Parts: sequence; C-alpha cells; structure tokens
Amino acid sequence: MRLDFYLSHVTELARKAAKIAAAKGRVTVNGEVVKKANHRVLETDHICLDGEPLAWPTEGYYLLHKPAGYVCANEDPEHPIVLDLLPNHLGQKLNIVGRLDKDTTGLLLLTTDGQWLHRITSPRHVCPKRYYVKLKDVISQQSIEQLEAGVLLRGESQLTKPAEVEWLSEKEIYLTIQEGKYHQVKRMLASVGNKVEQLHRDRIGPLQLDKNLPLGEYRALTAQEIAFF
Repeated sequence: MRLDFYLSHVTELARKAAKIAAAKGRVTVNGEVVKKANHRVLETDHICLDGEPLAWPTEGYYLLHKPAGYVCANEDPEHPIVLDLLPNHLGQKLNIVGRLDKDTTGLLLLTTDGQWLHRITSPRHVCPKRYYVKLKDVISQQSIEQLEAGVLLRGESQLTKPAEVEWLSEKEIYLTIQEGKYHQVKRMLASVGNKVEQLHRDRIGPLQLDKNLPLGEYRALTAQEIAFF
C-alpha cells in the first residue's frame, strides 16, 4: 500500500495532507524518515506520525464527494462507477452505503463493515439525509407544506414520511428526508408539480460533507464520525 493511502486510511489526513506530512519528514517507517508519498508500506512495518505509532487498518470507512456522471454500482458496462475514483486495492473491497443517482453529486459513504452499512440503510433506523435541490419552477408555500406533511409518490400506496424543507430562494431548497426510496427526491418534487434540475446531498445524519473536499476526492472517516452511526 502507498504511504499516502495508508495515512489517509488510519488518520484524519486527506490524501493531499498525507503527502505534505510525509514531505515534511513527519513520518517514519521502521525508524527511518520516509518523505516519498508513493513509498510502499507493509502490514509488518512499524509506522509513526509525529512519533506516534499507527495501527494497520482493519475495517474501512470512507467519505467520497461524488461527481456527476458516475453510477453507484460495483460494475457497469456503460458508465464509470464511483469505485473507479478510489485506488484499486480499496475499491475492490468496499461496499456503497446507499445510492445517489448518476447525475446527483455529494456525500457518499463506503465501507467494508456490513453491520455499520446496515445501521445507516435499514428502514428500522432513522438516518436523515439532506439535499440541496435546485428546481425548474418556483416552489409555492403550499408545495412546501405538502412535502412537510408527506406526499404520495406515483406507484406507492403510502405517503412518504414528513420531510423538512428549508427555503433558500424561489427555486432552491434544502430537503431532508428519512427514507431512501428509488429516485425519492425527484419523485417527491414531481408529486407537487415541480422538477428537480440539480441535486446535491450534503449531509447524512450528523455527518456533513467537507466544504474543502474536491469533487471526486475521498477521505477516511474519523473514529468519532464512525461512531455517529
């Protein structure tokens, strides 16, 4: 495993910050300072950051800033997949926590921990998800009240759970939902006579997407963030 990948897995450092930390001589491998980010490390190596020993990663927990154009699948013959945005040695082991549509951007979680994944995605566990929604038409107060009360989606027999709506402008809202039905946000807005033109997820539960994490980049979750769920 590359040194910068290793550091981003077991510390709070993003890949770029991990490269900088190594370049500044903050990392030792088996007692020797290693400044090259592409240095290969093994599970048997003794690795320290600022003199503090680091453990070898076990389960993996990652946050990805998903760009548009990528599908949330393990393989797809026609489109690039989100796992292509991670190194091969990670992408082959990770499971996607929930889904975002191909044209939707924002916060996506990935993990090797099946139980943790289940706690976030299971209908038995309440895990709110917030989306920035840009609309084709002006949203009315009546539409907002309908979304907040629950709407009937086409093909469904029960109302959605009440959503939270934060008005941003005539054609922009934050929409927080507690479920994960197929194309739910788009179908909810369609049910009140509007259309989603842009969709971006910025929060899952208490975890918010880093404002300084570029599109297509990822980072490891901290122990505190993993414990959120």
